[in-house]
Amino acid sequence: MSLWMHRRKQRLQWGKRFATKMILALLVVILIPTLTSVLFYSASSKLVKKNVRVTSLQLVRQAADALSSIMVAGTDASTVLYSDVKLQEAVRHTDPKPEEEQKYKEEMSNLLNNFVGSNSFVKTIYVLREEGTSWGSGSFKFSKIYSQSVQELEWVRLARQKDGQPVWGRLDYDPYSGIGDRNDLILPVTRVIKDFESLADIGYLLVNLDGKKIVDRIGQIRLGETGGFYVVDGEGIIVIDGHEERIGQPLSDSGLREWAARSRDAEFEHQAGGVSYYNIKQPLSNGWSVVGSVPIREITDELTSMRRLIWTSAVGFALVAIVIGLFLARLVTNPIKQLTSQMKVAESGDFTVRTEVRSHDEIGHMSRQFNKMIKRIDELVQEVHNVQESKREAELRAVMHRIHPHFLFNTLSTIKWLVLYNQSTKAYDALSALVLLLEANMGKKGNFVSMTEELEIVSKYLSILEIRYDTAFRLHLDIAIEAEPFRIPRMLIQPIVENAVFHGLVPTGGGGDIWIKAYRSQDAVEIEIKDNGRGIPQEHIGMLDDAESAKPTGMTGIGLLHVREWIRLYYPVGSELRISNGESSGTIVLMKLMRPADDNAFREGA
Repeated sequence: MSLWMHRRKQRLQWGKRFATKMILALLVVILIPTLTSVLFYSASSKLVKKNVRVTSLQLVRQAADALSSIMVAGTDASTVLYSDVKLQEAVRHTDPKPEEEQKYKEEMSNLLNNFVGSNSFVKTIYVLREEGTSWGSGSFKFSKIYSQSVQELEWVRLARQKDGQPVWGRLDYDPYSGIGDRNDLILPVTRVIKDFESLADIGYLLVNLDGKKIVDRIGQIRLGETGGFYVVDGEGIIVIDGHEERIGQPLSDSGLREWAARSRDAEFEHQAGGVSYYNIKQPLSNGWSVVGSVPIREITDELTSMRRLIWTSAVGFALVAIVIGLFLARLVTNPIKQLTSQMKVAESGDFTVRTEVRSHDEIGHMSRQFNKMIKRIDELVQEVHNVQESKREAELRAVMHRIHPHFLFNTLSTIKWLVLYNQSTKAYDALSALVLLLEANMGKKGNFVSMTEELEIVSKYLSILEIRYDTAFRLHLDIAIEAEPFRIPRMLIQPIVENAVFHGLVPTGGGGDIWIKAYRSQDAVEIEIKDNGRGIPQEHIGMLDDAESAKPTGMTGIGLLHVREWIRLYYPVGSELRISNGESSGTIVLMKLMRPADDNAFREGA
């Protein structure tokens, strides 16, 4: 869960970055023409597809018209010959005399050859009979007709079914001309010849159109690069195609075959071999259909290229926008990051920091203004620091002015009582100790002394108190080496020792012991002052720990008040003074003095 929150936070931060906003802005600017291009492509695509459809319909109609004109020539020739009187007479005579047979042969040969010569699309014409003589144009081979029974031929069966109507056969090689099997390519139209009087079937008329010209004619009409046209019959079987191996074969795709044979739709799409094809058709008058087929990619290549160009350009411009955005963002954000970094340093309290942005734009101006502001803040902080130092020194002097008279008053009061009771020797000793104590204090500069020096003052002061009370006060010191040089305000410990003597040891009627222990913890120096006197009543402990509530009662005395003030004035937050009773007797005073960040504040002469 924490990892998810971290990643979500990173995403939110990324979304707030200036670089992200700039890149998004550039992408939006680029997206507008890209969308315009996409809309243009969409409109163009629809228009091109519409034009392709219209053009394809025109082409298939053109192919159908070209093929129809050729087929009309065949049906016209078949109709004219079918009704020709000479042809009727020649076919009706099944057993003519030799001279009549020669006559019919010449007449029929001239008739048929004239028709072939007068029509460029008619290749050959044959008049066939089941028995007797048959006639044909060109290189007609009589021997090929009866190589098999005429009645067994498929086209004969179809012609009988049509009962005099023309029947079209698929593109094939002429079986009745030439020497071999593969002669001229022809498209045959056949019909049964009926006797006009008896309406009996007396023969068969074959008009063979020039297959090569038909294939060439529809092959000239192109559909795309590789597409083309072919013709299918009513069963979806290919009857005309430039690829001879496909003639007579049904369309391989069932859907395409069903559409080509029976559907009224002019267009159809299908797939073959992984390639999509576009198909279009136009019906012919004989029930066949001209079908045009072309791979879709050929008619949409330009659209595909345009689409690819649009998206490639969009991606390319997007990458350029990202690169430019990152470059511009770096130009802007690097100085801002540097400025922000320096601001954080200044926020931590270091007002000596200065930015190095030297540009002449708004960021450079901001940098120069920041340097001026930080310099001014540093000056103001220094002024405030100096004012606070002056205030602290004034407060310290005020405390000193209170504590020194208090200390002298107690000492001189002791000497006065010694003189009053004629204890001149002790009075002399007390005065000598006071002189040495004052001499030691007067020789020091500043308000701070080391821990060692403060304990020397405490020791001299105890010697004066021993004279006054004519008893022994034993001082036990346990000072860690690292705590000895620690600097404290002069006479910080002396008032606490004085209170221990006056309020703890003297009321017991005799001397006593005072233990002073100083050691160093992680970031503080702790001082413990303990005696074996009578202690403090439990109900007064809480009041002594609170200076404000202790003032009216007089319990803390001026000594504890000045110790609390020194700790408040000179030591960081966390410093404290605590008072408690010992386990068996006496009082324990614990001072915790946090180490200042600037130890120079406690240098000699401070």
